[in-house]
Amino acid sequence: MCAKTSKPQKKRAVVSYANMSPELAAAFKEKYPKGYADYMGDLFKVDKHDGSFFYAVSVEIPDAIYLVKIEVKIDDYEDVENGLFGDVDGDDDAGTEGNTFPDDGSNSFGGDDDSDE
Repeated sequence: MCAKTSKPQKKRAVVSYANMSPELAAAFKEKYPKGYADYMGDLFKVDKHDGSFFYAVSVEIPDAIYLVKIEVKIDDYEDVENGLFGDVDGDDDAGTEGNTFPDDGSNSFGGDDDSDE
């Protein structure tokens, strides 16, 4: 009969990005030197038993493997619509104060000037 040699199992835990130990933070920085945004393929969704979920990346240190929870903002339809298309109600004049180019008297876009001169 073959005797199985078993290695001691590494501790496995979940920790939030904000609560990482200094050792884990150093391993995280080594694995993701520019931040995890450049390694989005490493980010994965973890489903919980209660139906909720979180996103995490895996980081390994000599005695443990951690899932580091990462805050991910998921755009909803209204956020995307408002962010990409601005005012969707058709009122083009609303909400433009402070968001326009300075008027230097020239119309660099060509075409007709809309002013009442």
